[in-house]
Amino acid sequence: MITEEHLYAIALRECSLIGDINFHKLVRAFESPQEAWKHAKKDYSKTDGIGRKTVSDIGNEDYLKFAERELKFCEKNDISIHLRYRNELPHLLNECDDAPAILYQKGSIDYSLQKVSIVGTRNMTSYGKHFIGDFMEATKSSEYLSVSGLALGVDKEVHEQSIQYKIPTVAVLAHGFQTLYPSKNRKLSERILEEGGVLLSEFNSSRKPDRENFIQRNRIIAGLSPATIVVETAFGGGSISTAAFANDYNRDVFALPGKITDPYSQGCNQLVFQNKASAISTVKDLIDSLGFNHSKEHVAELFPYSEINIQLTENQKAIYQSIKAHPQVSLDDLAQMISISPYKILPVILELELLGKVKSFSGRQFTAI
Repeated sequence: MITEEHLYAIALRECSLIGDINFHKLVRAFESPQEAWKHAKKDYSKTDGIGRKTVSDIGNEDYLKFAERELKFCEKNDISIHLRYRNELPHLLNECDDAPAILYQKGSIDYSLQKVSIVGTRNMTSYGKHFIGDFMEATKSSEYLSVSGLALGVDKEVHEQSIQYKIPTVAVLAHGFQTLYPSKNRKLSERILEEGGVLLSEFNSSRKPDRENFIQRNRIIAGLSPATIVVETAFGGGSISTAAFANDYNRDVFALPGKITDPYSQGCNQLVFQNKASAISTVKDLIDSLGFNHSKEHVAELFPYSEINIQLTENQKAIYQSIKAHPQVSLDDLAQMISISPYKILPVILELELLGKVKSFSGRQFTAI
C-alpha cells in the first residue's frame, strides 16, 4: 500500500545532494522521511557528517510534486515501493552500507529462496552459452532465484534459460520503469513477469539508462546474492565492477576461466589470478560450493581432468619445476632463478593455475599443487 511516507521518501531522495547514505543518516536522525523533510534544513547539525549545503534542497515543493506524479505512475503500473529504513529490501541487500534507500519492484517473488547472481559480457560466445545451459540444467531441481541485469548477451541468456528451467529470475534495471533498455528485451521482460520473476530498479520512473547508472545497478546485483558468477568478460568489462562489489560485500565470487587468447575470458582469468574469484573447474564443484541441494542426477564435469594426462610445454615445465622446487616462491625470485622477465612468466603461471598445477598467494607468491 502506497502511503504519505512514500511521498516524502521519494521527495527527500530526489534532492540533489541526498544520496542513499545521506538519506539513511537523515531518516535515522529524524526518525522518518517526513520529519527529515520538515526539520533537516534548520536542524541539520543533528545529523553527523551533513552540512548546510547538503540539506539546501530539502523542502522544495517541486520535489513533492514530482513524488506525487511518481506515486500515481507506480499505482497505475502495479509497481511496489520498498523502503530500506523499514527493512523492506531483501535481507542481504539491506546489509550493504550503500544499499538503495528506495527500491521499485514490478512483479512478486519469494526472496527467502537462495539467490545466485550471474553476469557477463554482452558479447557472449558459445562457450559462455554452453556453460549457462549446463549450470541451469544441473540446478533445475534446486529452489533458488537467479539474478542478472537484463542486458544482451550473458544476462539475456541467464533470464531465458531460467524461464526455460522454471527458475524464478530477478532482472535489475539501470533505469526507471518508463523505459526498457535494451528495447530488444521488452518481450523477455514480459515473460519474466509472466513466469513468476520480477523487475527491480532503484531509479525513479523517468530516469534514462545513463552510463553511470549501470555501475550503480551492478552493486544491487552483487548485493542481492551470497554468490556472484562471472561467465565471460573482457579486461575492464562491466562485470568486473559487479565482482568488485561482491568482494567488498564479502560475498563469494566465481569466474569461468578460458584461454588467455580469448578476449572475453581475459577478465575472468584476471579475477582468478588476482584471487578475486574462485576458478570454476566443474559444474558439480560449483554447485557444491554454492550449497545447492541438487538432485542426484549425473552432473557432467565442465573440465574433466581425471581422464586427461596434461602435457606441459617446455616453458610451462621449466617454470613449474622451479616453483615445485621452491614452494611459495615470489615472482621476482622466480624471475631471477630462471632468468626470464616477470612479465613473460605471469601468462605462463596463469596457464599453470588454470591447469590445476600451480596455486597463487597474496604478494605474488606461488606454490605447486
